[in-house]
Amino acid sequence: MNGEVIICGLGPAGRAVAHRALAQGRAVTVIDPRPDRVWTPTYAAWADELPGWLNPAVVAATVREPTAWAIGEHRLDRAYQVLDTPALQRALTVDGARVIADRAVEVNTRRGRVTTAAGQVLTGRVIDARGLARSPRRAEQTAYGILVRRDRLDPEPPTLFMDWRPDNGADPGAPPSFLYTVPLGTEFLLFEETCLAGRPALGLDELRRRLDHRLRARGIPVTGAEPVERVRFPVEGGRPGHGRFGAAGGLIHPATGYSVAASLRAADAVAAGATPWTARARAVAGLRRAGLRALLTLPPHETPVFFEAFFGLPMPSQRAYLSGTDDLAGTLAAMRALFTALPPRLRRTVATAVVGGVRP
Repeated sequence: MNGEVIICGLGPAGRAVAHRALAQGRAVTVIDPRPDRVWTPTYAAWADELPGWLNPAVVAATVREPTAWAIGEHRLDRAYQVLDTPALQRALTVDGARVIADRAVEVNTRRGRVTTAAGQVLTGRVIDARGLARSPRRAEQTAYGILVRRDRLDPEPPTLFMDWRPDNGADPGAPPSFLYTVPLGTEFLLFEETCLAGRPALGLDELRRRLDHRLRARGIPVTGAEPVERVRFPVEGGRPGHGRFGAAGGLIHPATGYSVAASLRAADAVAAGATPWTARARAVAGLRRAGLRALLTLPPHETPVFFEAFFGLPMPSQRAYLSGTDDLAGTLAAMRALFTALPPRLRRTVATAVVGGVRP
């Protein structure tokens, strides 16, 4: 097996790097206990994050100027794209790879060795894309959403990247959540109540209750028979380093939970044996982890105030923090501008979390 690229895990990150390795003419083996499992989550990205090699047919909807609500309304001058999840899975074909339907139980990326649950041993260049396991020590993002037919909505609500308005019935002192609303192609609109990050995060039953309250308050017709989307995953714990990729390799944005676009962007380089982890990229990742600490420390009623300051930044600053994987200067400038824009009472809280590394 020497010389092969061995990829453990066939989620979006693993399938993307396998797909690009095959496109480069490399011998590829993929290991996953359920290689044909159907993806069900909704994935989205800023349009300028997606790589040029990705088939445009995987985009289900493009929103030129999504809206964000914190204290006030903000129109975001940056195109946002919702992906067609089945189309994305089909586009990232692994035809030509050797597929092993088994679980990788021992993965040594440095020595290039994988042992499966069935006892099979493989050697080669190993990429671990198995994602992150849940742990009480790791902050998580949770969300509960429903799909509502667009032809039942008149007028149709705008696309909401984040909506922190307090009409979800939550107690003012309770952990906050926001509404995320995006079109899923021409047929459905997704309404999702989201806990951005928590340790522990809000439970799905609570998010369902808040979503129901919010939609009733806004006059959104709901029957109770709508398809449901449930989300729960860690937003911290990935370790940048040799052979780890996707969320397992630190590509998840700890302050937003986004990782698919970053994995797609980095897939070509990783397939070729390079690493996305330059010294600047590692420094940016450290700053983003500091941003997560700040979010976890904020008093619940101050979260909208924090995002009011963030969405008030110029779009280049927002883009640098949200997407500039190795833009150290831009990330530092964005964080500095955000800190300056915060009220003094919040600056102390944020400074303690960021500089002191306090874990709530």
